[in-house]
Amino acid sequence: MENADQLNVTPGIDKPGGRQNKTDNSHVVLSFDDNRHAGILFGKFDEHLALIEQKLGIEAVARGNEVVLRGDPLMMERAKTALLHLYSQLQSGIDIDSGDVDGAIRLSDLNAKMSGVKRSTKAKSGNANAGISTFKRIVNARTHTQSAYIHAMSGSELVFGVGPAGTGKTYLAVAYAASLLEKGAIDRIILTRPAVEAGERLGFLPGDMKEKVDPYLRPLYDALYDMMPGDRVERAITSGEIEIAPLAFMRGRTLANSAIILDEAQNTTMMQMKMFLTRLGENSCMIVTGDPSQIDLPSGQKSGLVDALEVLKNVEDIKQIKFTASDVVRHHLVTKIVEAYDRPGSSSRPNS
Repeated sequence: MENADQLNVTPGIDKPGGRQNKTDNSHVVLSFDDNRHAGILFGKFDEHLALIEQKLGIEAVARGNEVVLRGDPLMMERAKTALLHLYSQLQSGIDIDSGDVDGAIRLSDLNAKMSGVKRSTKAKSGNANAGISTFKRIVNARTHTQSAYIHAMSGSELVFGVGPAGTGKTYLAVAYAASLLEKGAIDRIILTRPAVEAGERLGFLPGDMKEKVDPYLRPLYDALYDMMPGDRVERAITSGEIEIAPLAFMRGRTLANSAIILDEAQNTTMMQMKMFLTRLGENSCMIVTGDPSQIDLPSGQKSGLVDALEVLKNVEDIKQIKFTASDVVRHHLVTKIVEAYDRPGSSSRPNS
């Protein structure tokens, strides 16, 4: 990584003879050529700089198209890394919001640790920042684990994404599936969930089968509409290019040329999980997501997800990515809630 006093005007790009930013032991000054991008980078009323100040405990003051950083040298280095990454995104035509700023701050921790030293095996294996290009947007990883998850999906035909709510497990899986569909790498997307709460009582709910199960599949719909234009989603569902169905509908099928996502997998039985995993066909990929701490199965019944993680942990080419509370990218209180429930002695314990 460059020293602060060797940075060029255009961050992330080495141009001999470019105007240099200023630095000393107490502060760093970063300059950005594009005033419009600089304004977006700093945020409305400098809200993005305020977030950097809050997260890293430094001072970040905007002066025109420059920002002055003051504080702990390591934290200034992280702030610089985050700002350069975000500015590079803007130059590439990718918009940013406060979530992207938070993600860049998180990812700057790894980059700062690798500064001036040989990159670790972990970094080489795919924990550098990753992104997914979809119909509507580019989805960038906001944590190291999210980066590893994206790399795992692109390199393996069966991936388990396991961890607490708000870590982006399902969202990133749907984004990856949408990107494959856009590129023509697959013919269809299949999204499924176990409708545990309804169980055998689905017949007593009003409406046709789609109306009965839609409430359980709504998060999958929401993610799809974030990745694809609404009319494109509707046409794809009508044509069968996108299929959203309860897990029971998967029995007896072989799913080829597809991206198949099983969400809320902690609520599958062991037999259901085995049935689902053996549906994998040629030129297909499977992504299984779930949170073992939120099992809704009857007491004493082992989760199919928990069982599969144990049975398949040493199977080559099957990836297991485990998220933690530090990967939560929702409201900051969600992280604290997850951590509280995970503490020893919590009244909420996962079923076995």
